[in-house]
Amino acid sequence: MQAEGYDNPDSPMFAPELLDNTTSFLSHLAADGRALEFAIGTGRVALPLHARGVEVSGIEYSEAMATRLRQKTTEIPVVIGDMATTRVEGEFTLVYLVFNTIGNLFTQDAQVECFRNAARHLVPGGRFVVEVGVPALRRLPPGQQAIPFDVSVDHLGFDTYDLVTQRAISHHYLRKEDGSYRYMPHNFRYVWPSELDLMARLADLEFEVRFADWQKQPFSGESTSHVSVWRRPTT
Repeated sequence: MQAEGYDNPDSPMFAPELLDNTTSFLSHLAADGRALEFAIGTGRVALPLHARGVEVSGIEYSEAMATRLRQKTTEIPVVIGDMATTRVEGEFTLVYLVFNTIGNLFTQDAQVECFRNAARHLVPGGRFVVEVGVPALRRLPPGQQAIPFDVSVDHLGFDTYDLVTQRAISHHYLRKEDGSYRYMPHNFRYVWPSELDLMARLADLEFEVRFADWQKQPFSGESTSHVSVWRRPTT
C-alpha cells in the first residue's frame, strides 16, 4: 500500500476502539520502559501508544512511510531498515509487530531472524508481541487455491495459497468513482502459531500467553487471528 493512501480514517484498522484496546494491551507490557515497533509504518499504533506515555521508537523499511510519520511527530525516532536485521540503540521492555506484518518476511529463515532481532533488543524479562492471522486453509476446497474474504460492491478480496512454500497473495480489487477497478496485490508468507513458538525458542524466548485479540478473548481452534506474547528469560 502506498504511504499516501495508508492513513484512511474509514479503515477498520483505525477504529478508535481497536486502537484503544491495542495500546492498552501494549502499554501494560511496556510498563515504565521503552517500546520498539517493528514495521512502524505511519504511526497508526505508535502515536496513540506514545500518547499513553510510552517512549516509542521504530524500524521501518519504507522511507515514504517513515517520512509521513516524521511529518506527524518528531518525538518518535525511526530507523530505516529491515526488521529482521536492523539494530536500534538501547534496550526495550517491549518489542511489538502488529497486523500480520510478520508475513512481509517471505521466508522462514527471515522470520526466525526477526525473532532473534527482537530478542537482541529486549531487556531480561522483556516481551515480544506479534499480531497475525491464522491461515484459513481449512476453508480451502479440495483442488482449489483461492479463498474469498470480502465480496462487496466496492471491494473484492481473496487469498491464494501456495501450500508448499507457505507463500500467499491477498488480491484486492477496489472500485473507483468512475466504476473501474484498481487491483492491489499483497504478497506474504503465512505462519502457524506453533511455528511461531518454535521460532521464539530458537531466539531463546519463552512462550507466555496467546489471545484471540487485543481484548484478551481466549484463543481457540475457531480463532481467525491471535495476539501472542513471548518473554526473554531473566536468567
